[in-house]
Amino acid sequence: MKLPLFSLLVLFFSVSLPTAADDVDGRIYGRVITDDGDVFEGIIRWDRNEASWVDVLHGSKITKRSGRKGQRGKRIEVFGVKVYEEDDWNSSSSRTSGIRFGHIQTLEPVDGNKALLTLQSGEEIIFTNGSTDIGSDIREIIVEDIDRGEVELRWKDIERIEFMQAPSSAYSEYGERLYGTLTTRDGYEFTGFICWDVDEVLTKDILDGDDKDRRRKIRFGSIKSIGRNSSSSAYVILNNGDEVVLRGTNDVNSSNSGILVLDDALGQIEIDWDDFEEVTFYTPDSVPRYIDFDYSSALYGVVYSRDGEAFEGEIRWDDDEASTWELLNGSMHDIDFEIEFGKINVIERISDRGATVVLFDDRSFDLRDSNDVDEDNDGIYIIDNDGNEVRISWRDFDRVEFDKP
Repeated sequence: MKLPLFSLLVLFFSVSLPTAADDVDGRIYGRVITDDGDVFEGIIRWDRNEASWVDVLHGSKITKRSGRKGQRGKRIEVFGVKVYEEDDWNSSSSRTSGIRFGHIQTLEPVDGNKALLTLQSGEEIIFTNGSTDIGSDIREIIVEDIDRGEVELRWKDIERIEFMQAPSSAYSEYGERLYGTLTTRDGYEFTGFICWDVDEVLTKDILDGDDKDRRRKIRFGSIKSIGRNSSSSAYVILNNGDEVVLRGTNDVNSSNSGILVLDDALGQIEIDWDDFEEVTFYTPDSVPRYIDFDYSSALYGVVYSRDGEAFEGEIRWDDDEASTWELLNGSMHDIDFEIEFGKINVIERISDRGATVVLFDDRSFDLRDSNDVDEDNDGIYIIDNDGNEVRISWRDFDRVEFDKP
């Protein structure tokens, strides 16, 4: 039986185009090629607490001295014979940095503590170990291979990782990524993927604590909400309506390492126990997919000085961040922010010690305690369309208005 052309087109697009279900809860997915030639493909859990495209890979970013791909560093010759050549990756300083996993197309370990990242945009960067996310200090990389089962890999096992959108057949034995709304004691609300105690991120991970004389181990998937009861305890409401007060472990007291919220329209927020009020878990209507992270580009906008001059062009913030995937750091009421530059509409100087950051979704935050937003800023550089470069110091800076990626 011949199908009409319209039906064939519908069938083609329904098979070919990705859907929300094809990215399985927004989870990190990829193909891992090991140094001995094995290939594993599946959902990936990185260093225990990164499991979604919105999660942040932390490290120190190395920028080539020349700023141009392929150009070498310092070279010394004696009577025409090379005796020393400084690699352009190694010949420049590094800065603490981070990037959301969704931007990464491939990751290749360079040595024991470096990785070459190729982004979906084609940009190449080197990250070195500024955390346990890169290098031999990484705690574990788990790949849930669809056909071959789970494998745990070490940094030295990896030759190359190719990240990609997950097929609908992908499945995780560890459950779904935790998602919810967190409220601080000052009344601020943040919604997104949740990382508890900078460790537990999935519904089958365990919250443990002492209930009277009994140790309780409760799967996060059974929990409706967690609230701060005191500096040394938390109340936990289960999905079945039961309520219990737990204490005695760093999951539920002031020794908690922090609660992270990964907000797609912002970046990462970290709240410590003293500022935490409550988190309520639920299933989101939709999650960011891998294909949603292909927008990375150079920062571009208009910078205004305090004397009223305006400069338009590509922007290098703090003489460091020049791409929309990069993160701006700052704090507000002891809440730590890592905001993706591509989500920022305006940065306006408040004083020598802080700035107001306005997002494209109209949320705004008065941030301080970071050289990104205070007088320790190394300068805002603007390169116009003719290649002319202007530097504006923090003292002379008024505001910047970024173009939306």
